[in-house]
Amino acid sequence: MLAGAASRGLPQQARQRRPGLAALAVLLVLGGALATTLLVMRADERTSVIRVTKRTGAGQPFGRDALQEARIADEGVSYWPWSQRDRVAETVATVTVLPGTLLTQPMAAAGDSGAVAGKTVKVGLALKPGQAPYDLQRGEHVQLVHVPGRRPGALGPSLVVEEALVDSVSYASGSASQATVTVDSAVAPVVAAHAVSGEIALAVIRAQP
Repeated sequence: MLAGAASRGLPQQARQRRPGLAALAVLLVLGGALATTLLVMRADERTSVIRVTKRTGAGQPFGRDALQEARIADEGVSYWPWSQRDRVAETVATVTVLPGTLLTQPMAAAGDSGAVAGKTVKVGLALKPGQAPYDLQRGEHVQLVHVPGRRPGALGPSLVVEEALVDSVSYASGSASQATVTVDSAVAPVVAAHAVSGEIALAVIRAQP
């Protein structure tokens, strides 16, 4: 047997190199550099759109003080461009728009669309069971809520009209089947479109007992 000093002098096995790990590290570095380059390139593709800064009810004008510029990536959505802020300032909201919302084309009725804020019209609604309280009465004030059907990409329910007046109600099998409501003319096309699709619901505004 070799003594301790002699055994320490024996040549040791050379450490094996791992070229696979080195190649992986190089790929990670290159991938990070490519991602950074793409982000820089995408920054140049951003577009200026309009963001609403204060709550605007359906039928109410936006006004210049409610509009703010926002820079976003162009995703093909029909947002109002910031360059048309003066035109949008003279339009009215077709739905209730909350602060921070990026304004899309259907949310604003342009001045040349025939919509007039403050002018009321009557819209007929065909109702399914569950879309209105069973005891809905003429003369009550209601909220009109858009409830999208179950389809891919559908958004959640949204408030279309904060307060509408029930002009008449018809019943079938113990529930409201038809109703006529008075709304601002600016939101009437949106309400009618949702009603035709069967995607409108009524929530009665009543004082707590």
